[in-house]
Amino acid sequence: MFINLTNHPSENWSEEQLTAARQYGKIVDLTFPIIEPTFTKADILFLVKESTDAIIAIKDGETVVHVMGEMTFTHNLVNALKDAGITCLASTTQRNTIMLPDGRKVSEFKYVQFREY
Repeated sequence: MFINLTNHPSENWSEEQLTAARQYGKIVDLTFPIIEPTFTKADILFLVKESTDAIIAIKDGETVVHVMGEMTFTHNLVNALKDAGITCLASTTQRNTIMLPDGRKVSEFKYVQFREY
């Protein structure tokens, strides 16, 4: 099983990224928690516990978790999941930036690979 815990649902991924994720099994999307900038460490650890419990409850056999998002949450969640024997992955991308005539920047991200934490 491949659990996607990011702000990017798999339904919006490229075929290349979907194919790579499916090599781990069925893709299951979980909603990344909303993390306010005012949250304390205790708030983060509470969300980590909730997410860890939810992942353990649905994992099926060999399960990997794709975790990308707010850094303190991600760091603590990856450590908790690794302690539970669950492999965690990050996605890597190639960023292509286009400068528009009005000074705005548009960035496109092309999936490259999953990399283990």
